[in-house]
Amino acid sequence: MEELTKAQKGRSAIRAFKTMAGALALRGFYRPNGKSGQTLEEALRTLSPEIYGSMNDPRRIEIKGLEYVLDRLPRGIESCNRIVLTAQEDFHDTPFEPIQPLKRRRISYRVSRLEICFVITRGLSEIYDILTHITFLNIEAKKIYQRMTDDRGETTVEWKELESYLKNGAAPEGAVLDQALWNLSILLGRTYQETRATYASLEKSRKSFNSNSGLFQIVHGLGRRMALETEDKDEAMMVYFTPPLQEMIGHHRYAENWARQIKDRLAENGLLQRSLHIISANMHSVVNILYGWAALQGQSRTETDKDLYRFVRGIRGKGQAVRSFAADHGLMEVPDVSGAKIDCQIIDTAGVAGLACHPAAGLETEKIRENQPVLLVMDYAFGTQAFEVMDELLDQLCTGTDLQPLNIGSISIMGKAGILPGKKGDIILATAHVVEGTTDNYMVENDLHREDFGDDVDVYTGPMVTVLGTSLQNRDVLERFQATTWRAVGLEMEGGHYQRAISAAMIRGHIPKDVKLRYAYYASDNPLVSGQTLASGGMGEEGIKPAYLITRVILKKIFS
Repeated sequence: MEELTKAQKGRSAIRAFKTMAGALALRGFYRPNGKSGQTLEEALRTLSPEIYGSMNDPRRIEIKGLEYVLDRLPRGIESCNRIVLTAQEDFHDTPFEPIQPLKRRRISYRVSRLEICFVITRGLSEIYDILTHITFLNIEAKKIYQRMTDDRGETTVEWKELESYLKNGAAPEGAVLDQALWNLSILLGRTYQETRATYASLEKSRKSFNSNSGLFQIVHGLGRRMALETEDKDEAMMVYFTPPLQEMIGHHRYAENWARQIKDRLAENGLLQRSLHIISANMHSVVNILYGWAALQGQSRTETDKDLYRFVRGIRGKGQAVRSFAADHGLMEVPDVSGAKIDCQIIDTAGVAGLACHPAAGLETEKIRENQPVLLVMDYAFGTQAFEVMDELLDQLCTGTDLQPLNIGSISIMGKAGILPGKKGDIILATAHVVEGTTDNYMVENDLHREDFGDDVDVYTGPMVTVLGTSLQNRDVLERFQATTWRAVGLEMEGGHYQRAISAAMIRGHIPKDVKLRYAYYASDNPLVSGQTLASGGMGEEGIKPAYLITRVILKKIFS
């Protein structure tokens, strides 16, 4: 039998993980340490995502991956042995504590000391994301459990020391902290410096946002949970999917309500007949470029303000003043109330005409006065949720007995992505979207071109891979997409799903087939380069220039 390549094994593992995750959601439950959980674990181990580094090394705990996952899961998850995934339940007037992770827009509730309930509102991608993280945590918990005892079955000195620090209650400081981290580094199989860096990172977010339990408690919670499960099978971790969630999968309940809210707001303000330009982006760059300069015109400026990107850095603490000014000149905030977790802004550019925009933005305000387009800026969707929200948004509007299509002028998708041939901060323009793990491929006639962005930034043009999840990136699969005739330049989670909805809307006659499409991403990481994965941290101020450069180009296209 012919031996499979690493890339083929990776693609097979992605399909296996996706298929098993979907099947378990329909089944209603599974045990991470049972047969089904082992299938997920084997698929994740075969993938060996770069973001999880040394996950497959039994000698070392993967602490950077642990840090990445804990920023995206609720505080206290390390001790829980009962995890429930459900649709939107009525948690109002209940004693359950709501918890939101530091770096994921999802809500969970602590039902008891050992039980957490996730409210799934963003579709299958959110389920894949949670199950991937739970699987990783379980792999690391088993490694910690193995290091709790020595070859004679006796509790190790390092574990006894860890328990003694936690029993004291007060956080260790000074020399005591140094000794505690040294002992912990031996337990984890990491260097002292690696352990201290992860400790410091988690402490910063714990103290600032109360988003995790701290490294000592996390390691102890993971090991202790696995020890309890080994001693008593009734303590085995269980993951449940409730019937309301099972019924919701594949339906657009949240997306439908989200789209209706937007269309109602457009109708209330008499904007349905105007040309509507959809922009999937952040909630600050469009507002700051259109209104920032005029809003702060009376304030003293320096020479550096003439540089758009320096100006943007300078007004980050003045967001409220800019938004207050914008509200008087066409900006309407549309906070999400549907549960989709996607806020929006509607901008009637009739209120922008005549305002002084930043000189370096290069926007033709006279063109704005002539055409007065309406901008709909929508916050980022998550994975497959992109199909649901765009499909509902582009659907025809029911007005009495008639169906009325929206007057869509353009659709622009901007955001962060992983880059394959370049580096952080570069810009990527999509010519196609290839959905990983499926046969879905979508060509894109992109209205954005390399020459639109000048010479002071590297721009890569080519197909984008729409991946199953940020934690399911396999080096061999990505290298195949880049090195073969696919010639892929990047990876992201939403583009293929957006394009599927756009293509469906064209086929159904909801939008014209020649509608302008614009896909641009800035590189937040390079998953093929160690130290440049998402686990290495965010971009910080590095992301300002590419994000605002893309926004400026999109706005110039719309207004001209």
